Amino acid sequence: MKIININTPLTSRELLYHLTQDLNPLFQQQREIDLDFKIEKVGDAVEISAPETYEGFLFRIEIRGNELWITRSEHYVDDVNSLTVESILNKLFEDMAGKKGVKIEQEG
Repeated sequence: MKIININTPLTSRELLYHLTQDLNPLFQQQREIDLDFKIEKVGDAVEISAPETYEGFLFRIEIRGNELWITRSEHYVDDVNSLTVESILNKLFEDMAGKKGVKIEQEG
């Protein structure tokens, strides 16, 4: 799990909106393959999955105050698509934090 401090409050609705608007177009631009991710609110978390390609979720993101708790599926840690999504998420989180920067609190 990775914990990121985003320095500004963020609601799950805002997170879902940003990911829904930005993740797939940015992924298509970087990887140039036809793969669309399903981004949905599941309970208090936002999950990113690709049911046609992967079993279960690739990422689960929970908002805890000013922290994002990001769980990455252990089954796909070396998968190039998963690594690309992680790179895009890091950039989107920086953008959502209003360019004030993000800080990784814990990774493991």
